[in-house]
Amino acid sequence: MSEEGVGPEGRPVVVRVPVEPVEAVMEADALDAAARNSALAVRGPLFGVASQGKDDGRRWRVVVEVTHGCPQQARDGLNSLLWFRAKDEAKSRQERRALLAAVARLENEYVDELTVLDTRYRVVRAEEYAAIDAHGDIETPRPTDPDPPAPDWSPGAGARSPRVDDTLVLDPDAPLSPLQAAERLSLRSLAYTGTRFPTPVLHDSERAVDSHPDVVLMPAAFLIVEKSGNEPWTPGSGLQATPHDARRTLAFALTWWEPRKRGLIPYEADADVDAHTIVAENTSPAVGELAAFAEAADRLRAGRLNQVEVHGTVSRIARARRLLRWGTDGPEGPRPSDINTHAPQALHPRLDEDGTVHFEEPAEDEAAS
Repeated sequence: MSEEGVGPEGRPVVVRVPVEPVEAVMEADALDAAARNSALAVRGPLFGVASQGKDDGRRWRVVVEVTHGCPQQARDGLNSLLWFRAKDEAKSRQERRALLAAVARLENEYVDELTVLDTRYRVVRAEEYAAIDAHGDIETPRPTDPDPPAPDWSPGAGARSPRVDDTLVLDPDAPLSPLQAAERLSLRSLAYTGTRFPTPVLHDSERAVDSHPDVVLMPAAFLIVEKSGNEPWTPGSGLQATPHDARRTLAFALTWWEPRKRGLIPYEADADVDAHTIVAENTSPAVGELAAFAEAADRLRAGRLNQVEVHGTVSRIARARRLLRWGTDGPEGPRPSDINTHAPQALHPRLDEDGTVHFEEPAEDEAAS
């Protein structure tokens, strides 16, 4: 069952009442979460790249995941995407020439949009946020969030996991459940406020509400957040596609990374040395501290937990949301006040129009220095 309402710019918003059992459970899950959480915590912008082909209508397709901390990182992702297409997929010199021309621009310019072989590519800007409850705790995964029925904890399993935003289509006209529609409409007016934001950032945020008055919600993603004592939650990882991927990342951090960061395991130790192996040997003076990390990782694996505490630090699997502001010409791109951490640069060896990669030797004076 669907109903239409009037959305921004007079466009219809199609609300589809869930009737299938799985959809109904997900909607009930979302309703419980809305009742449990009373506010939103906005982390800030993330960037990726979306494309639009001639047959896509108003839809855009994510081709570089919207997880990057600055626009230039997303441009670098597009640079690599087009370079490898030129190397591996181009069917003619003409195609390869067009792809390499785009790569050349991305190596030298701050390019936020370009068209290559009838496909538009745009660096897009999303806002990352999370729901918080009355105690200030960030929402954890919901029972209906996608998770593998048989979690794989084996080494290298992460390489086989789904990537964030893989094959994601952004469709502003797609039917929404009642709660999705309510969230989307309630976030249309979201803008930065407060003295902690520089004036240009506040002005850009206000302008975006007018220039891109609609929003499109992206699928939930998951990450590790951490806190000690009364400190606020801080991010402890990047975004992952499923809660299990975030838990596996946390298990690795507890047994491998944290012991090295705290000096309990030397950085120069072999890669397969972790808290479990040293506890099993029982020869290190730090075995007691390392045992706490190993036991926390074991609890995490055995119970699919969303939170563990070790040595006063609480680590939680958080459920993050992202939204894209949307205007008459599609998703919002970077704002003037968004900061790039580095300049455009060449990322790959030179590729000629015949598809040959040239690994040039350094100049003699450079080699001598």
